[in-house]
Amino acid sequence: MRFLSPIDIAGLICLLAYGLLSWITQTSGDPSLQLFLGLSGCIATAIFLLYAYYRRHPDQKFSVSRLIGWAILFRICGIIGGPFYEDDFYRYLWDAFRFIQDGTPYGLAPEAFFGDAGVPDRFQRILDGINYPELPTIYGPVTQLVFLGGYGLAPGSVTALQVLMILFDLMTVGLLLRLAPAPAVLLYAWSPLVIKEIAFTAHPDGIAVFLVLAAVVLVKRDRTYSAAIFLALAVGAKILALLVVPFILVRRGLHVWGIFIGALVLIYLPFILQGSTDLETLLVFTREWEFNAALFSLLKPWMTNATARILCGLVLAVMIGGYYLVYRRDASGAIVRGDWIYGGLFALWPVVNSWYLLWLLPFAAIRPSVWAWTASVAVLLSYITGLNLNNMEMHPFAHPDWVRPLEYGLILLALLYDLFRRRYRGSNLAANRFSMPPDS
Repeated sequence: MRFLSPIDIAGLICLLAYGLLSWITQTSGDPSLQLFLGLSGCIATAIFLLYAYYRRHPDQKFSVSRLIGWAILFRICGIIGGPFYEDDFYRYLWDAFRFIQDGTPYGLAPEAFFGDAGVPDRFQRILDGINYPELPTIYGPVTQLVFLGGYGLAPGSVTALQVLMILFDLMTVGLLLRLAPAPAVLLYAWSPLVIKEIAFTAHPDGIAVFLVLAAVVLVKRDRTYSAAIFLALAVGAKILALLVVPFILVRRGLHVWGIFIGALVLIYLPFILQGSTDLETLLVFTREWEFNAALFSLLKPWMTNATARILCGLVLAVMIGGYYLVYRRDASGAIVRGDWIYGGLFALWPVVNSWYLLWLLPFAAIRPSVWAWTASVAVLLSYITGLNLNNMEMHPFAHPDWVRPLEYGLILLALLYDLFRRRYRGSNLAANRFSMPPDS
C-alpha cells in the first residue's frame, strides 16, 4: 500500500474541517465561534506545517495538481455550506435586481423600496435582509457586472454568486502559480480566511484582486496597455486597487496612464450619466464607519473623529509615498510589496473587516512572512462581536475588551519575529563574508 503524501494528509485534515463547517452551516445555521475559530486554527496549523516541510525539503516533489484539486474541494464545501456570520450577500443580490430593473444599481437606497408592491416576493425577502438599507450601494461598477452575471445564472441565488467568486479566486491561484513557488501559493489557496470569505460568504474583493494580479503578470510580459486596462477594471471593482496602480505602472509613459484613465472613465461614464455612482456611499464610509480598527482606535480618544482619520490618512500617504520613491529607483523589476501597502493601510484604517485581508494575502504568497499569515488567522477573531455572541447588552458590532489586544498583539509579535529573523540572517551573512578566506 502506498503511503499518503504530506500534501494529501494535510488536505484530508483540512477537508474534514471545511466539511464539518459546511455540514453545520447547512443543517444548523451559524457555527459556534469556538468551533469556527478552533477549526480555522487547526486548518492554518496544518497548512503552515506543510509549507514549512516543503521549505525544509525542497528536493521533495510537490504536486501542483493536488494543490489545486484539494483547493477546489475546499471551495465546494463553501458552496454546499453557504454564508455564515454575514448578510452582505443580500445587498449583492438586490443590486443585481436593481441593475436589471432600472439599468443602474446606484442612486436609490434599498429603504426606498420598502412596501413597494412591484418588488417580487423573493426579492422582498432579500430586501428585508439588507444591512444599512438607508444607504445606496457601495460596490463599484465592475463588481456590479459580476453581480449581474450571478442574476443571469439564477436570479436571487447566493449559490450563483459563490460559484462566480470562486472562479475568480481559482484564477487568482493560477496567476500566483506564475509568480510564486507552489508551496507558497498553497498558503493562499488553502487559507481558512480565503475559503470562508470567498467560498462560503461570496465576498467580491477577490474580483479586484484577480484583476490586479493579472495586471502584474501582464506588466512582467511587457503588455503594458493591457495591464493599464486591467488596472482600470480593478479600480472599477474596488477603489482599494488604486493604491498599487502607481507601482505597477511605474516609469510608464503618459500614453499608458492615458489608457488607464480613459478606461476608468468609460467604466464609470454610463452610471455618471444616470446621475449616481458608488462614490457617494464611499464618502460616508470614509467619514463615519469604524470597526476592528488598530492604530486609529488608539488615536480616537485623544482627538476628534475627523482629525484622527485625517492624521491616519496623512501617515499612510507619507508611508506609501516614501516606498514609491524607493521602488521607482529600483531597476530590478521586483513585484510591488502589496503586503506592505495593504498592511500599512489596515494598521491605520478605521475599518478592518476580515475579508479586507484578501488584498494582502496574494502578495504575502509571493513574499511569505510570518506576520502576514499570522494576520490571516488572527483577524478571524474580529467575528467575536456582540451580534455573534448573542449578547444583547453589547452593541452588535462591538468586541469584548480582550479581542483587539489579542488580535493585534499576535500580529505584532509575528512582525517582531520577522524583523528579528531578518536582522539575524543579515548578521550571519555579514559574519560569513568577513570570515571567508581570501582568494588564493
